[in-house]
Amino acid sequence: MAETGAEEEALREVRRCLAGFPAEARELCFTESVPYLDSLPSPLEFFREWVCPNKPCIIQNAIKHWPALKKWTLAYLRDIVNSKLVSVAVTPNGYADAVYQDWFVMPEERHMPFSTFLDIVEKKVILPGVFYVQKQCSNLTEEFPELMDDVEPEIPWMSQALGKKPDAVNFWLGESTAVTSLHKDHYENLYCVISGEKHFLLHPPSDRPFIPYEMYPPATYHMLEDGSFEVVDDKTAEKVPWIPLDPLNPDWERYPEYAQTKPLQCTVKAGDMLYLPSLWFHHVRQSHGCIAVNYWYDMEYDLKYSYYQLLDSLTKAVELK
Repeated sequence: MAETGAEEEALREVRRCLAGFPAEARELCFTESVPYLDSLPSPLEFFREWVCPNKPCIIQNAIKHWPALKKWTLAYLRDIVNSKLVSVAVTPNGYADAVYQDWFVMPEERHMPFSTFLDIVEKKVILPGVFYVQKQCSNLTEEFPELMDDVEPEIPWMSQALGKKPDAVNFWLGESTAVTSLHKDHYENLYCVISGEKHFLLHPPSDRPFIPYEMYPPATYHMLEDGSFEVVDDKTAEKVPWIPLDPLNPDWERYPEYAQTKPLQCTVKAGDMLYLPSLWFHHVRQSHGCIAVNYWYDMEYDLKYSYYQLLDSLTKAVELK
């Protein structure tokens, strides 16, 4: 009995430490809003002041020299890309790669002429579902190479700071109803808005004790002939860990601990660049027809990563008790 009591007391102490850790990290390391930089930093400065401490920032006018800022209207994109087949994510509700009921549901990936996709964005054609060019496997270089002369293949000062090239350069364009659910990535992310606005809700990795994960069987949306969508499950795949919580409309009864977080919210406007550090949780919305390009640089799997893994493992362990 004494041993059981000691174990329970140790578990309570771990829970107490985990509950206090996010606030301590926030007070020591983070501001209450995402800072703005009015000029490009040197590679050394950026690495020292932002990458190493894992802190986000918005660099204003970071891409003002890109031809894309002036050229990338929908009419220009229609003329350059024309009717080339591209990958488009289609969902019934705008949420791709998100929890729906008791599934982790991925979008239907449809290959369609880019001009047809633009017709949908411009409301010239009305179809069921929400359409979003968002394939994240360097789709800008792979599917839209004709646009590469209007941007940069890498961010030179970031490549110098990290000593590596980006793993992927992605192109984003879609409807305002397309939403990216709360998640994290193992990348140093430079997110550049060409036109419109992106709205980010951010949590530092230290908020992990208050951010719930659950295991879900994976599935994919499939649109039927009548325009309705069905969820097609993959019975051979293993369950996927994902965040079921909507930070814009939290289920407080189910996830009361989330009330202890203080998410940062910011808007990235045309010409600006958000540095989104690795392992930061983020939820993203956008203005209609917003065009963006982002660069994914693989993170360093160093002591910082090990600390996060420890935090994640401890949080999982106390959730099981």
